Amino acid sequence: MFCSPREQADPLAILKIVNTKEKETVRRDEMIYKVLFQELPNEVPVRERTKSLYVEAESEREVRNKLSNRELNIEYIHVLDEAHLNYEKQSEHFITENV
Repeated sequence: MFCSPREQADPLAILKIVNTKEKETVRRDEMIYKVLFQELPNEVPVRERTKSLYVEAESEREVRNKLSNRELNIEYIHVLDEAHLNYEKQSEHFITENV
């Protein structure tokens, strides 16, 4: 499957699947996002204290909404592509949060 750089960067991009007879468009379902955060929201982030969690959502905004009730200093949120997700699944710390 071929995607433009814009489609690869945008987790909500619409993928175009080319069939030999006709073209179809398919919307991506929920994706897994990796959230890097600090547990102490009022302190300066320190790399050694950065933790991560994984959230299933449709967008980065939805991830932030799901985590808004927690006292976290969110540093970075990024969607995991298939290769990165498979790599993360090998870790003993990989657990998708139910939020």
